[in-house]
Parts: sequence; C-alpha cells; structure tokens
Amino acid sequence: MKWKKLGVVYRPDGGLAWARSHATCPTPIILDDRIRVYIQCRDEANVGRIGFVELDVRDPRRVVYVHPDPVLDIGRPGTFDENGVFQTCVLPVDEERTFLYYVGFELGTKIRYRLLTGLAVSRDGGVTFERVRKTPVLERSDDELHFRCGPWVLRRKHRFCMWYVAGSEWTEIRGKQIPVYDIRTIESDDGMSWPDRGSPCVQVANPDEVGFGRPCVVRHGHGLRMFYSVRLRSLGGNYTVGFADSRDGQVWIRRDSSFGLSRGSEGDWDSTHLDYAAIVEVGGRTYLFYNGNDFGLTGFGVAELLSDE
Repeated sequence: MKWKKLGVVYRPDGGLAWARSHATCPTPIILDDRIRVYIQCRDEANVGRIGFVELDVRDPRRVVYVHPDPVLDIGRPGTFDENGVFQTCVLPVDEERTFLYYVGFELGTKIRYRLLTGLAVSRDGGVTFERVRKTPVLERSDDELHFRCGPWVLRRKHRFCMWYVAGSEWTEIRGKQIPVYDIRTIESDDGMSWPDRGSPCVQVANPDEVGFGRPCVVRHGHGLRMFYSVRLRSLGGNYTVGFADSRDGQVWIRRDSSFGLSRGSEGDWDSTHLDYAAIVEVGGRTYLFYNGNDFGLTGFGVAELLSDE
C-alpha cells in the first residue's frame, strides 16, 4: 500500500468542558455531503465521553461542524462505564436505528482497569444515543475475564458479525502493567445478544507483540480486510498499524509489512504512535482516519490511499 498523509484534521480547542483534550479512535460514517467522525474527548479529569465532528466529503481535511454536546455520557455510579466511554463502531441498522458499540472503563484495585462493551441506540440519525441496558452486551466470562472490548460489527447474510479484542492477562512493559489480548469473532441474530466467548482469529505472532487495538473490518474484493493496531514491547507499549485479509471473516492472513504508513519524524503529531485506523471510500477515493501520539492527545488525522499494491 502507498499512502499520502494529509495531516491532522481535528483536535479539541479546550473550549468545551467535556472536551478539553483528545480526539480518540476516529470512527467515520458517510452522510450525504459530509463525513461524520465520532471521537472520544476527555475532560480535565481525563474522563472520556463520545462526540462527533463533520468533515467536507470533498475535502476530509476541512471540519465543517463540531457537535457541542456528547452523544453518550458516562454511566451512572457503580456501572461498568462510570469512568469513561469510548466508541469503536457506529452501525446504521435501518431507517430508524443506528447502533453505537462502545467500551466502558471500569477502574480496578488489583488490576488497572476492566474494559467491557456496551451498546446504545439512536433514533435521530446518530445525534443522540440511549443505552439499551446499563450492563455490558459483552460481559466478562471465564475465557475473556478482563477485556471484551474494541468491537467492530458488520451485517453479513442477515446476521451481525463482530470482531473484537479479548483477554484475561497483563504483562509489564517498562514498569507499567499492559493488557494482553487478541482479536476474536462472534455472531448475533439481532446485534444485541452475543455469545460469552469468541473464536480467536488474529493472534500475537512474535514475542514483541502484546495485543491489538480496535479492528476495523471492511468489504474488499470477494472477501474482507481488517485494519488494527498492534501493541509492541519495542515501542514501550505504543501502537503501530497493521492489516489482514480474509475470505470468510474467520481465517485471516496478516500483511502488516505491506501497510506502508509509517510514524512521522521526531516532533511530528504521529512520531510515536499510529493507532485506531478506520477506512472509508467516498467519491472514488479511499481515506484512512487514525490517531497519532498519546492515543489521540494530538488529535486525529487522515491519509489518502494512492496505491493498493
């Protein structure tokens, strides 16, 4: 692959109390004349809420609208998402409903945190969302004890197919506890009720790899293509981006070395991280939205695909 970096698209200016910093995990959907990108922004206490910005569909570097309010706030005290929420997939289901799959942060005492998946539904085109329930739709299980998160969902053959991140272990990198997890897949009839365990489909390939960030799965040719973040010990637990191809969504062939988008030079907004990549095709062009340094602290940017070779 060959990409042209187009630069940073959006970073909060600090003017909104709920969005003092960060524009994490850009999650795009296409509207008629705009690209709406859902992001997690953080307040002064570093607590994340979900909002969105809209971009010119002809020039995705140009922000045309910043929504002033969060579309989903944190959960009530005692719930799995009381310490922050983090969108990973926005799925228009039908003319009336849009599903928002999100991660809830639950702080721990003997572990740093637990990450589980919630679901909220919009009936106004994705401007506001309401939780379908106060508990996770991906609840912890014996095989996936601490992490069932980062989901991406597609409709295939009248079923909802999910690829997500799961695990039960931690490792230490440079004195910090870091989660260990792989990418797994499950299916659902309604997109709301899911099995309590998945089938591993993308796993760590060498001792330098620790786990993966949010997968983004798109149709490609006669199969599927997945973009994901890869967490590396050699980067101090920071991410880079890889991708894989599949015929059936179950068996994936990793092609990370062909991705072709590298971190920036020292001092650039993406010099230490590349993560949370999501791809869209619009107007005959293919764009990749992604985060750079510090998990979205420097905003999100965009690159254009020049060649798929």
